[in-house]
Amino acid sequence: MKVEKISELTTNRMSVYLRCLNELAAKGEKTVSSDKLAKQFHLNSAQIRKDLAYFGEFGVRGVGYYVDELREQLRKILGLNTEHCVAIIGAGRLGTALADYYGLTQTNFSVAALFDADPKKIGRKVGDLEVFDIKDFARIAKKDKIDVAVIAVPAPFAQNVLELVTKAEIKAVMNFAPVPLKVEGDVKVKTVDLTISLESLSYFLAQPTNFNGKK
Repeated sequence: MKVEKISELTTNRMSVYLRCLNELAAKGEKTVSSDKLAKQFHLNSAQIRKDLAYFGEFGVRGVGYYVDELREQLRKILGLNTEHCVAIIGAGRLGTALADYYGLTQTNFSVAALFDADPKKIGRKVGDLEVFDIKDFARIAKKDKIDVAVIAVPAPFAQNVLELVTKAEIKAVMNFAPVPLKVEGDVKVKTVDLTISLESLSYFLAQPTNFNGKK
């Protein structure tokens, strides 16, 4: 792999490529070229080749890419060859919905525990998961080997939750609270903000013509 830092946009695209390859594998496809991959999944063939080149040489002249081999390489690159245990902090509507998200059943991410500060929620069950007191987070995170935390609490509490998570030595955090968080050390926080995405769509709708040039 090249020495320069790989951007988050690149790693996001690698995840997309893996999903496309998974679909090809399910159909029994053995090989695929970058051009065919791009055409079938509405991607950019030059971008595919550039992104993959950051991590090594995977293509075979005259053949393209071996689907199963490239899938395995991308899984290793994305760290998906190991299991990850997820903790969700916030057992409200969003947190419980995330805990019950069907899409995770087909990945190497599994929700190990839910946490909340509300005494009315602590101790109850969400599916097979028990809601634990946030005060016990560090202990349970260590016991269950949690390595990913999801913050699904109201904005005013998100920074305190992040500090609690980082004290438990968790380095990967997904934040659903609509607020920027101050991050210290080598912790990676990825914020998912629905409002920003909707406002981006609103900008598109507000233009006199859309981006296809149509009135």
